[in-house]
Amino acid sequence: MNHIPGRIFDKLDLKTTPLVIGEYENCKFANCDLSNFNFSEFKFVNCEFNSCNLSLAQLNKTVLQGVKFKDCKMLGLLFEKCNPFGLEINFDSCNLNHSSFYKLKLKKIIFKNCQLQEADFSECDLSNSIFNNSDLSNTKFENTILEKADLRGSVNFSIDPEINRIKKAKFSLSEISGLLNKYDIEIEN
Repeated sequence: MNHIPGRIFDKLDLKTTPLVIGEYENCKFANCDLSNFNFSEFKFVNCEFNSCNLSLAQLNKTVLQGVKFKDCKMLGLLFEKCNPFGLEINFDSCNLNHSSFYKLKLKKIIFKNCQLQEADFSECDLSNSIFNNSDLSNTKFENTILEKADLRGSVNFSIDPEINRIKKAKFSLSEISGLLNKYDIEIEN
């Protein structure tokens, strides 16, 4: 496997400079259009993606360890296809609408200022995770572990406490109705 350490990829055009399967370590990707790219069996360790489009990229057996995404467009990604060993990812100001994290262990993951509309967190372990100022419209939480998770500042979530573990999770008072949606009750200030 090719080893690519410490490279900077700025405005990468995959038509003229294709990425080779390998281990990318301490690399930075900025302003790259990587949409629909097949990242199967690639390995990214301590890498950063800034202002990149990764929408609909394939992630079969992709290794993501210590990877940070900032200001990225990441529509429809199936993170559950990634290699789960050492999976460590964080997101800041990313659009992750329609993405799936099904059955992943993502303890302490951070979603800051993210769009997570219609994402799927079914059967995930999100213990001690942070969802800060994120939009969770129509996001699926089913048999999800959210113990000690911090959802303060996040909006539009609907989490059923009867089918999810939420012990010691933190919520903003203004959004607490998201825990009662299934009862079809009206809450007023």
